[in-house]
This record gives sequence, structure tokens and C-alpha cells, in this order.
Amino acid sequence: MALPTTDPPTPGSVLLSARGVRKVYGDDRTPVLVDVSVDLRDGEFVALLGPSGSGKSTLLRIMAGLMAPSEGQVLVHGSPLRGPNPDVAIVFQSFALFPWLTVLQNVELGLLTTGATEEVRQRRAVKAIDLIGLDGFEEAFPKELSGGMKQRVGFARALVVEPEVLFMDEPFSALDVLTGENLRGELQELWSERTIPTRAVLMVTHNIDEAVSLADRILVFGANPGHVRVELSGLPAMERRRKGPARAHLVDTIYHIMTNPDEDATLLVEQRSARTGTRSVATPTRERVARRYQTLPDVGIDDLTGFVQYLSGVGGTANLYELSRDLQMRADDLLALVEATDLLGLADMQERQAFLTPIGQ
Repeated sequence: MALPTTDPPTPGSVLLSARGVRKVYGDDRTPVLVDVSVDLRDGEFVALLGPSGSGKSTLLRIMAGLMAPSEGQVLVHGSPLRGPNPDVAIVFQSFALFPWLTVLQNVELGLLTTGATEEVRQRRAVKAIDLIGLDGFEEAFPKELSGGMKQRVGFARALVVEPEVLFMDEPFSALDVLTGENLRGELQELWSERTIPTRAVLMVTHNIDEAVSLADRILVFGANPGHVRVELSGLPAMERRRKGPARAHLVDTIYHIMTNPDEDATLLVEQRSARTGTRSVATPTRERVARRYQTLPDVGIDDLTGFVQYLSGVGGTANLYELSRDLQMRADDLLALVEATDLLGLADMQERQAFLTPIGQ
């Protein structure tokens, strides 16, 4: 659907918001999300960052109108959302391309329900394909494309409808590190230059570096059930991809929050800012969630014992950055292992260092 023909929102105005959203599943009404409120404003890029199972993707689907909240509501320009949100397009983690259709035909799919003529659909699809760097591949089939190229098709299919709001659900996690980094950089450039036809972006991710590199605001989620632990201001655009003290401080702060899931996140930010002499970047939120039980993360026993063995082999302690690099693990998976070893009494976590306990040894 094209951008609304009504007067455009003023810069900074709220385009889309969730108010007191709660979502439960099953006969026992197990809560997945509790008391989640999020505003998405004109001109901003917001990242939802947190561990697996914290309800980030569920919130995305609720705000897109693909599922209804159990409690609370979603507002579009202040009016309650009823049914799918016509102003939102989504880029998913999986490429979700139809293998029997060409690149051009896959991109055109987004326009089939708009009533646009075949000529208009083709013209807009070609424009979107050119925008995301696939010029010349219009007649190629998905099996002829690399993973990065397939995800570019996913972006083109979302952008061809000229959405007011673009949702991205871990769009780079299925790609190799280099391809993901390149595509992330291109997206950042398109967004900063306002080349893409969208007013705001909401991205779900488990990747701390990804959130810091792209977002104006970062909402760190907690799990069991999902809730917003703390809201952090992003870095100025010029500092997001450049290594420096401000970036290092924000990355370290987020690591500290995520590796201390039972602590008050706002207090953790304030303590860390006081220790480093850096201005606090946290916006207070209410952590009203009482955990009914403590759940062991979903990690394999081989991964768990292998992790303990590795720590033992490197002297019983290692930095999280080093572990992520040497074990070639995503931050989300690594944090799950660290939490599991901590709960079992095999390791302890202090700052960004993992230590084997005597039991672990």
C-alpha cells in the first residue's frame, strides 16, 4: 500500500504504539508478554534487543496486526488497530521466497492486493530491486541467488509497498558474518540518506553490535515472561560504526545488563555510568515482573560440557568477547550457555568475564 494521502506526520510524532500489551498462550494462560508499552516515532530506528524467548517477535507481530494481544492495545496514529496494519511491511529472518517465481515476480507479490495495474507493479518492483542493489537479476530464480541476494529480495518486497513503518525480524541472522555486515551497512546508508520510502524502522535482534550500529533507541527485553527491562538511547549517527569510548561503553553496558538478567537494569546502567564517569543513557522503566520460577536455558548437554571444558582449557576464565570470537558463537547462544553454567553452579559471571567455579573445575 502506498503512503497515506492524508497530511504527513510531523517529525517526531508517534506513528505506532503498543499500550500495556499482554499476550498469553495455552490452557494455563502462560504469559509470553506482560505490560509492554512501546512508541515508534516518525524518523527513528528502534531496536528490540533481548534473549531468545523474550517475546520480541511476538510483539512485532502484534504491532503489525498479525495477532491480537490478550490485553492492551495497538494504536496507529492514535487510533486502535483492528486487523492487519496496512502501513507496515515486514522483512523476516527466513527469506520466504517462492522458488518458482523470478526475483521480479517475488517482489511484485507485495502489490497484488493494492489494485495497481501490471505496468505500475512492474515499474515499482524494478525500482525497488535497483534500490537494494539487485539490478540485472530481475529474471533470476531464488536457487540462482546467494543468501545475501535472497535477503535483498526480501527487503525489496517489503519496500515496494512503500510502507510507513518497516519491521525487521532478525533480518541478518541467517547470513554469514561478512554478508550480514555488508547488508547492514547498506541498510544504514539507505536509512540515513532517507532513500527508502519509510518513516520509521522497528528491528528485532539478539545481536548487540547490530543494535548499537543501527538504532536511535534500544529496548532491552527480559524473559519469563517477556517485558521491557530498560530503554537506552542510541549513539549519534557518526559514532555508531566507529570504534571509540562511547560505543565501547554502550556495548559493555548492554552486555552487563543481559548477563545479569535478575538485576534491576536501570540501576545497573546508573552504577556502570558512575563507575566509568559516563552520562547515563537509560530511560527508567518498571520491571514489575515477578518470576514464578527460574528456567534453565535451552542448551544442549554437549554444548554445556564443551563450554566448561573450553573454560578449563584456557585457565578457568575468559572474556565474553574472546569467547564469542573463538567459539564462533552468536551472543544470544553464548549468553544462554553462560546463564546455564551459572544456574548449575559450574561458572560465575562478573562484569564481562566468565569464571569456572570449584564445582566446574
